[in-house]
Amino acid sequence: MARHFADAIRVGLALLVAACIAAPSTAQTVPVPKPAPKARGLVQMSASDPQKNAATSVASQTATPDPVIPDPRRNIPANVFSSFDANQKAQAAKVSAYLSSLQTLVGNFVQVGPDGSKSKGDFYIQKPGKVRFEYDEPSPIDIVADGSSVAVRDRKLATQDIYPLSQTPLRYLLSDRIDLLKDTNVVSVTADDVFISIIIEEKQTLIGTSRLMLMVGAKDGQLKQWTVTDPQGYDTTVAVYNLDPNRKVDPGLFKIDFTRYPCKPRTCVIRRTSFCISGPHAPVPDNLEYQFGAAAH
Repeated sequence: MARHFADAIRVGLALLVAACIAAPSTAQTVPVPKPAPKARGLVQMSASDPQKNAATSVASQTATPDPVIPDPRRNIPANVFSSFDANQKAQAAKVSAYLSSLQTLVGNFVQVGPDGSKSKGDFYIQKPGKVRFEYDEPSPIDIVADGSSVAVRDRKLATQDIYPLSQTPLRYLLSDRIDLLKDTNVVSVTADDVFISIIIEEKQTLIGTSRLMLMVGAKDGQLKQWTVTDPQGYDTTVAVYNLDPNRKVDPGLFKIDFTRYPCKPRTCVIRRTSFCISGPHAPVPDNLEYQFGAAAH
């Protein structure tokens, strides 16, 4: 299980950083997510841990809410969401417009892995294509996208894995503009009094199907958290808070260091040979398919 959580840090956050587009720079509540429940439907989940305010300057915070997280692993009939009604299209368009409206964003995040282990940290976004996630100790992980590549860096081992940004969902959400219905494979759009939930599916022939569930506040229209289900069925949930879309971001935060942090060899799923992407524009085999952030078996 520890290995699955280590992989989830890479899959759940690096892969899904796209969703952390959020709210104004006023004081905000701090949602603390947990892994999606096994029961179908809506399940009430507790959230009680106080969080630090590291990335933004916030005068005060209100009491922590109890987020309600739908189960992304429930079975979705293949033909149910082949088309969307006018209300669903309007909800998706609203979320798309909001995501497209932001150019920079700074805030905090809380991540919960498949085994319930929790990690916290700060994140920084600058469109197009740039993001940085800094995990608090004891996690040694940093995740950096520089506009063309994504680096999953291990500070303790002084190594990093490099992936093409174009081969991850980050290419959608870190772009200047996004139309979820046109640019991604949306399979579900639902809404209640609390959340607008959008599920995006990605299929790869050799690896399987993964899902990303974005959850946006129904009243304020701001993104609250997301859950990703990997092809093995493991869930990772991330909440963002203390968000500031107006703070200037240091461009140096998005620089990938290819000298201090050498690239670790990875395993090719198809050819089962070791490879290492050694630079931000290094070519990748056309027939290479891999699970982002997780070594092939």
